Amino acid sequence: MTSPLIPSDGLLDAVADIARLAGAAIMEIYRSGDFGETCKADESPLTLADLASHHTIVAGLREITPDYPILSEEDADIPFAVRQSWPRFWLVDPLDGTKEFIKRNGEFTVNIALIESGRPVLGVVYAPVLDVCYLGAEGVGAFVRRGDAPLQPISMKNPAAGSLLRVVASRSHGDARTVALLQSLGEHQSLSMGSSLKLCLVAEGAADFYPRLGPTMEWDTAAAHAVVAAAGGVVCDIAGRSLGYNKADLHNPEFFVCHREALWLLDRARQSVLS
Repeated sequence: MTSPLIPSDGLLDAVADIARLAGAAIMEIYRSGDFGETCKADESPLTLADLASHHTIVAGLREITPDYPILSEEDADIPFAVRQSWPRFWLVDPLDGTKEFIKRNGEFTVNIALIESGRPVLGVVYAPVLDVCYLGAEGVGAFVRRGDAPLQPISMKNPAAGSLLRVVASRSHGDARTVALLQSLGEHQSLSMGSSLKLCLVAEGAADFYPRLGPTMEWDTAAAHAVVAAAGGVVCDIAGRSLGYNKADLHNPEFFVCHREALWLLDRARQSVLS
């Protein structure tokens, strides 16, 4: 096993610059209105913006880290027999929230994560329409940059039991089990959001809890997971285990996002899901 990689501020900044370039490529197509929309084999949408962002990111990452493999949603057909030998690699979702992109609501992101021995150790999440960039890394911390403003450190808040919870839910993937879970929490404030911005809202302390009971892939969560972890939170399954990456099956289990000390929230969620 290789020694853990502790990313530098320089690497984090370089990846943020790549994400912004990818965002610019997305916005060019977004403004044109010609999305070139097609469907993948799993019937999920694919647009010209997904591909433009993918090519921009791959070129940028190969320039700064030529020896690191890249696994992107738009080039994910790499056998596990090959992937399992990777000590570290880039995990990319060039356009997270393609449905939000097509709806033109602005709630889509560029996600770039560095995975080290199955853990996300660096992540950048950039929302091009909002011009907001969330970034975080082990040993560095978590930050947000809005427009051209300086980086601002962010950290999660640990909600007290009995306080009014702020719960974030998916804009496009609601389901009856999630509704039942939210009802089990009692009185709460519900926030809707698309893409990996949901995890970032928790990371910056704008929300307390994000339960996700619907299907997701590793590239959907890895970058924001790194930001959440750097901000003092967890992204874990129903048993409380941190999500792992570069599995043989790239699907995520159901997961929950909250402050690392808010175990009572996980207990409440577990009771609801398993009942």
